[in-house]
Amino acid sequence: MFSKSKITETPEKKPDAAQAAAKPAATAASPAAPASSPAPSASAPKAKPSPSVISTDLKVEGNLITSGDIQVEGQIEGDIRAHLVTVGQSAQISGEVIADDIVVHGHVKGRVRGLKVRLTSSAQVEGDIIHKTIAIESGAHFEGSVQRAEDPLKTSSKDDS
Repeated sequence: MFSKSKITETPEKKPDAAQAAAKPAATAASPAAPASSPAPSASAPKAKPSPSVISTDLKVEGNLITSGDIQVEGQIEGDIRAHLVTVGQSAQISGEVIADDIVVHGHVKGRVRGLKVRLTSSAQVEGDIIHKTIAIESGAHFEGSVQRAEDPLKTSSKDDS
C-alpha cells in the first residue's frame, strides 16, 4: 500500500523536484525519507530471517553454514556454523558446532565453540567446549575440556594449523 502511494507521489514530485532543486534544504529532507524507507524494508528480512529447522525425521550428511539461526531436531553428520544454534532434545550432532549463541538440549559429539554456550539439564556433549561465557545446568552430561577464550570463534585457525 505504501509503495503504491510512493510510486504515485514520485511522478508528482518530479516536477516538484525541479522546483525543489532551487531549495537544497527541502530537497535533502524529501529524498531522505523515500530513500530510507526502502532501505529498512530491504534490510529487515536480512536482519531477522526465520530460523532454519532440521526436523526429527531429517538426517543431514554435510556441513551447514548460515548467518542466521538453526534449530536442530534431527541428525547431522557434519559441522554447523551459524549465528544461533539450538540443539533440540531429540537432536544428534556429530561434528563441530560454531556459533555466537549455542543452546544444547540434545546430543553433540564434537567440539563446541561459541561466545555464549548453554547446556541444559537434558544436554549430552562429548567434546571440548571453547567459549566466552558458559552455563551448565544440573543434570547435563559433559565429557571433555572447557576452555575460555576472548574470541572462541577465531580459535579454530590456531587449533587446526
